[in-house]
Amino acid sequence: NVNLTTSLRQPGSAIKLITYALALSKGYTEATILDDLPLTVYYPGSSSYTPVNYDGAFHGRVPLRIAFANSFNIPAVRVAQKMGVTEIVDFAKKMGISTWKDSSNYGLSIALGAAEVSMTDLSTAYGVVANGGQRVDLNPILEVKDSTGKILEKKEVLKVPVIDPGIAFIIADILADNKARSIEFGTNTPLVIPNQYVSVKTGTTDQKRDNWTIGFTPDYLVATWVGNNDNTPLSQALASGITGAAPIWQDIMK
Repeated sequence: NVNLTTSLRQPGSAIKLITYALALSKGYTEATILDDLPLTVYYPGSSSYTPVNYDGAFHGRVPLRIAFANSFNIPAVRVAQKMGVTEIVDFAKKMGISTWKDSSNYGLSIALGAAEVSMTDLSTAYGVVANGGQRVDLNPILEVKDSTGKILEKKEVLKVPVIDPGIAFIIADILADNKARSIEFGTNTPLVIPNQYVSVKTGTTDQKRDNWTIGFTPDYLVATWVGNNDNTPLSQALASGITGAAPIWQDIMK
């Protein structure tokens, strides 16, 4: 009896929303040029960290829009270097991630989803963008009525401003740009909802233990996870969140 909506799982690239939202809040723009070139980070008295892209390639100097849309890993780590792990953790808490505690427990791999989150928290963070920059904490009960229809209790929806509405718009637009993400994903994928403007991001973890797709409109947000409850890897034939979780996400979103 495992409830995967509240269990701790690695989010993979789905967590890049946090790093890029912070960067845009700190003066970056969607046109800021990022380096997708070989990177090795050395830690004193510890092993080095060398992030790689999902496709194993390097794409040179690319705008933030392209790096984020195609989920290139190395630019995300470079941005995390600039922002700092402590800043990322503090910002994530504001976005709704409650499971990240002491920032000293994390390294730059946090930008690629090494730190565990719950699906409910990740949905709250994406909901900040869907709600134009305001966090709305999840609440399953909005209203209670008696048998005559009389309202016994009605909860006010509390909206907490987290990011500028303009930044929320830019993030949503990047994640809805099917052409921008075509380098890595192609154009004919389950991330596309025909004749609809929908923002969406995938995530895949090591050995394909977790497959994520999270997407939204201003009215609806759908988060999907595919994996094994006992944490065993999925079939390695799966390409990424695009082939595991995305078809389910598309069906529900439609």
